[in-house]
Amino acid sequence: EIYTLSLHDALPISTRLDFENLLAFRVALRRFQRWSGDQADAAGLTHVQHQLLVAIKGHPGAKPPSIGQIADYLLLQSHSAVGLVDRAEAAGFVRRRPDADGARVARIALTEAGDRLVTGLTEVNLAEMHKLAAALGALIPHLTTAGRAR
Repeated sequence: EIYTLSLHDALPISTRLDFENLLAFRVALRRFQRWSGDQADAAGLTHVQHQLLVAIKGHPGAKPPSIGQIADYLLLQSHSAVGLVDRAEAAGFVRRRPDADGARVARIALTEAGDRLVTGLTEVNLAEMHKLAAALGALIPHLTTAGRAR
């Protein structure tokens, strides 16, 4: 027998405080995104180019990411990631390299200029993220043994 759990079965009834905390969380995230976008703009990048550089720099493993991996990281369609990489390459932030294991795959690496930009932006973003984490932590009430916020 297959048992399905509805959303109403899975979660207790939300309280007004839950909604207030959810609103505060979403506002804090949006403020951080706006602030981060402003920092990228001041450095001469669009917010999406900044996200691209972070995706490349933060990619795990020995090889730089492929276009497909970048698309996955940024929640983009592959053709949109290609256009983003094209523009970043024209601006001198990234370069394409053929993959040694497959000629059809291009790996995207940071240039020195791109690396300098993302490193500088990451330093200020991390400092702001620590402030955001502290503010968000204050929104989460202590959990009960059932895992539900009081």
